[in-house]
Amino acid sequence: MSAARYVRRAVGVVSALIMAVCAPLTATSAAHAQTQGTSQAQSKHSVVTWGASADRQGAGPADRSYRLIVRTSVGGTNMRIRLSNAFGDHPVTFASAYAGLQKQGAELVHGSNRQLSFGGTASVTVPAGETVLSDPLPGKLAAQSNLVISLYVTGAQGPTTGHGMAMQTNYATAGNHAAEEGAANWTDPMGSWYWLDAVDVETSAAVGSVVTLGDSITDGWASTTDENRRWPDYLSRRLQAASGLTVKGVANEGISGNKVLADGAGEAALNRLQRDVLSQPGVSTVFLFEGINDIKAHTGVTVDDMIAGYQRIIDRAHAAGKCVVGATVMPFKGWYEYDAASEAVRQGVNDWIRNSGALDAVTDFDKITRNPYDPQLILPFFDGGDHLHPNDKGMQAMADAVDLGSLTSC
Repeated sequence: MSAARYVRRAVGVVSALIMAVCAPLTATSAAHAQTQGTSQAQSKHSVVTWGASADRQGAGPADRSYRLIVRTSVGGTNMRIRLSNAFGDHPVTFASAYAGLQKQGAELVHGSNRQLSFGGTASVTVPAGETVLSDPLPGKLAAQSNLVISLYVTGAQGPTTGHGMAMQTNYATAGNHAAEEGAANWTDPMGSWYWLDAVDVETSAAVGSVVTLGDSITDGWASTTDENRRWPDYLSRRLQAASGLTVKGVANEGISGNKVLADGAGEAALNRLQRDVLSQPGVSTVFLFEGINDIKAHTGVTVDDMIAGYQRIIDRAHAAGKCVVGATVMPFKGWYEYDAASEAVRQGVNDWIRNSGALDAVTDFDKITRNPYDPQLILPFFDGGDHLHPNDKGMQAMADAVDLGSLTSC
């Protein structure tokens, strides 16, 4: 166990002991009430329950509403959303924002839509390159909920910030309809999330989240849209069902086409690590599963280049007190960029991942998805159709291969 992880656990144990020995409040003991209130506050913290990596998107029109549907992982209270203008070159104003629960499509559960605030006001302007957190929304938010964030955006110009491949049907419409619970005015379905890049809740200080840092396989390409069948979704359901674990949240920070070393489809993993992973509250573990896009791009990337990139991510995460679990790179023979040279790099990278000891734990995605009769091929039962991306069954097999204990073992 790392020293940082030991300290975090010790703090949690001490807080729990304080709570256990505190006597009930009495009307005549103001000092005691203050002490107990402090102990209660110390036993709680914010933890990310959903995330999606921010990237530069096309121009966003002004005077438009967006209805964004996300799936929570860990439950809790005092929900907050994070709105990002990280890739904008102009300020953007969110004139109103609401949070509700999905009934079906763009329709919300009656009575669930509640207004969010920012510093006590209903609107907020976010400068170019910045992010903002909403005020905590009182009340409970259950695990595995379809949370709906509705934003009315004005003053948007130039590139927007968002996540291009949501694998989720979201909705947009002209004008201000954020407060509405019905679906009638939400006429424009869309496949991306805009501006919203994280949701967190308050829960026990003993509870943490894992952030999956990856590419299109983690992002969910070839999984079923609107069904939450990305491998991190299956992992989230496993964690919720398991007892005796402190890691309960999952934030999916995959970007389709992303690389470890070079910007392109999103900033490189090395360059987005702080914003997408380390800045999220309550993160216990980083699950590192990237590299295929570097390897198959034929840019001259070597095994040593990849190892150096991985090591920088591991070192930075460890310095931030996080556990780092890594996964081997999956087979891709049959994909149009496959050749013997890139396969040799993949094999060398996987040997390092398995045997270097640099990671706190390893999940062998290569082993569980490869064809035993041709290990350079993905198993046909798991193949999403392009010999690179797994289908729903493959996604589930990947999640099932993760040793849940490894997410809390360092």
